[in-house]
Amino acid sequence: MEIFHLRYFVAVAENLSFSRAARQLHMATSPLSQRIRDLERELGRRLFDRDSHHVALTSAGAALLPVAKDVLGRFDDIPWQLRRALGSERQKVYVGVVPALHPRLRERLERVEERCAEGFDVKRWPGNSANLVKAVQRGDLAMALVHLPVHAEGIEVLELLREPLGALLPAAEFGARSSVALSELTDHTYVASATGTLPTYFDQLRVRLKAAGIRKEITLNIGDYASVREIVANGSVFGITLLSTKDDEGEIGSGSGSGIGSGIGKRKGKGASIVLPFRDFSPALATGLIWRRDRAEPDGDLHDLVAEAGAAFTETA
Repeated sequence: MEIFHLRYFVAVAENLSFSRAARQLHMATSPLSQRIRDLERELGRRLFDRDSHHVALTSAGAALLPVAKDVLGRFDDIPWQLRRALGSERQKVYVGVVPALHPRLRERLERVEERCAEGFDVKRWPGNSANLVKAVQRGDLAMALVHLPVHAEGIEVLELLREPLGALLPAAEFGARSSVALSELTDHTYVASATGTLPTYFDQLRVRLKAAGIRKEITLNIGDYASVREIVANGSVFGITLLSTKDDEGEIGSGSGSGIGSGIGKRKGKGASIVLPFRDFSPALATGLIWRRDRAEPDGDLHDLVAEAGAAFTETA
């Protein structure tokens, strides 16, 4: 048995889907299934009941899951446990950063880097929220700035900022308007960028749109906000994006590839788009700082870093 067998088992157990687990692990489904069968054969137990449409843990699988997660947690902790045991050597740490991060939070992160320079060499690591959360859980990242919500075992969350969202609309139809209601969009098609490129909050937005009677939806196979905007400009389609303020224009999400984009819309010309606030709906994208709770304890290796970061991100200007 190798450590990767346990990692693969946990991925399937948490997703209850071989295909989703394979995507998460960046591998094909067939070798993943084979590795699980290898593990079952070595343990002499069937870990999953599965058919073409359903995956469930057996009693043996349910018993193994907490054991496997504990072993993986201790294995992933080896680097920082070693650093803690060796003492006060300046520690290189990585902080995850999502695309489309607000400039104010980038400025606060620079403060953290400066204040902690004596004890920590802070580096930035880009990624989407889901991958950054898992990297923090594994101990690969010290902290991460991610889009909320985040519900992950052992992870502490400090909400830092909420940015209002609006409707990205064709200017030819809505150019003279100052706001829009969901009830006015029931004949329009909602368009979103590729699955996995948007924060999980957008899954909640989809539920809200369906409840309002908006049933038609297009999901692109790319995560480029510019592509969403081009489709919207053609008419009868809308998206959801950040509302810009005067201070934010040109900074939030400009070409980031996050699929969120900025709230900057063209107001004139053929194929133009515009961003309007909702009258009957107040969506907002929240960004927060996350870290592993045990590593921030008084005897944890990141106690000083997390304390300094919390102070820097929450202090008034």
